[in-house]
Amino acid sequence: MAGIGIKVGDTVEVVTGKDRGKRGKVVSANPTDKRIVVEGRNIAKRHTKPRPVPGTSGQQMAPGGVLEVEQPLRRGNVMLVCPSCDGATRVSYDMVSDGQKVRRCKKCGTHIDK
Repeated sequence: MAGIGIKVGDTVEVVTGKDRGKRGKVVSANPTDKRIVVEGRNIAKRHTKPRPVPGTSGQQMAPGGVLEVEQPLRRGNVMLVCPSCDGATRVSYDMVSDGQKVRRCKKCGTHIDK
């Protein structure tokens, strides 16, 4: 199965949905589900009750309230931002002389991996 072409720490741009046009850093990537979590994007509100913290025998309580949680996005809804041309681009792959596979920007042709 092919990978998703995006790694943790990459900068991506959201191309569809309520956050269209906004950029963020990838916090986590799950290639099997083809989903990624982008920092500060696709925020959902979660209402929680105060609950005891595990391991403290009920002495400490986790606060309740409305939490804002980052939800995963599908891989097709984001594009990688090339560090050299600063544009959202698709990813292709090249084999370097030492046999290593590196990602390449489809727009400017530079290697994204260092």
